Amino acid sequence: MRVPVVHQQARRRRARYARLLWNGAEILVTLGLVLMLLVVHQLWWTNRQAREGAERKVQALEREWEGGRGGGESDTAGGGSVSDGGSASPGDGDGDGGGERSGVGSRSVADSDSAANPRPRWTQAYAILTIPRLGLRVPVAEGISKGNVLNKGYVGHYPGTAQPGRAGNFALAGHRNTHGEPFRYINRLRRGDRIEVETPAAVYTYVVDRTLAQTSAGDGGVIREVPRSSVRAGYGYTDPGYYLTLTTCTPEYTSKYRLVVWGKLGSMRPR
Repeated sequence: MRVPVVHQQARRRRARYARLLWNGAEILVTLGLVLMLLVVHQLWWTNRQAREGAERKVQALEREWEGGRGGGESDTAGGGSVSDGGSASPGDGDGDGGGERSGVGSRSVADSDSAANPRPRWTQAYAILTIPRLGLRVPVAEGISKGNVLNKGYVGHYPGTAQPGRAGNFALAGHRNTHGEPFRYINRLRRGDRIEVETPAAVYTYVVDRTLAQTSAGDGGVIREVPRSSVRAGYGYTDPGYYLTLTTCTPEYTSKYRLVVWGKLGSMRPR
């Protein structure tokens, strides 16, 4: 009977291949765990931290206003415009205008609001945005800095645009995904939905009017004093008015384009 002979060299080669495969599998598993942890951190942990921080800030603002210490709203009577391409994350309809101020309270309320509160400091949270349809209630801070505003779960006010209740365009930016993602579902807003902006002196109610589902990231026209897309012809307004603009990234989990929701001021009441 012939006895099979196992060559030592072939055995060593198989052992070496087995070690390489094992080491490769360990590396792949390790990379997979690291990537999973990064995804969990971005999609869960940053949201949890930002939402908790935003809720605490809303509560702090409410306590501050109830105590009569005031907040930090702008003292400008009208909103300025921004230059083309000046938006870091800007914004259906045709250009039939919308400059009326139907249902808005007396100008004395706006004037007293302006006089009672100094211009907000950079990154200061000074107002509260409430969107009932989305169950959203978040602070509004001055500026659109990622580290000091947006990544904290706040909504950021574009510098140079109008303040709440003022003539012009009160323009805001917020994350669509991660870091609290306050604007994740603004694509669900429909014409007629209410959006409230609270300040130490007044509550301004805007009414959703139009949506621009997608435009370029550099479309600065959507946050001008009279908002009108400089990329998508026919989207926006032609007449001065009292506007609100919400901007965020689209599609979800990308920052290639911008989604824009526009509203008009419908009413204003003192606190």
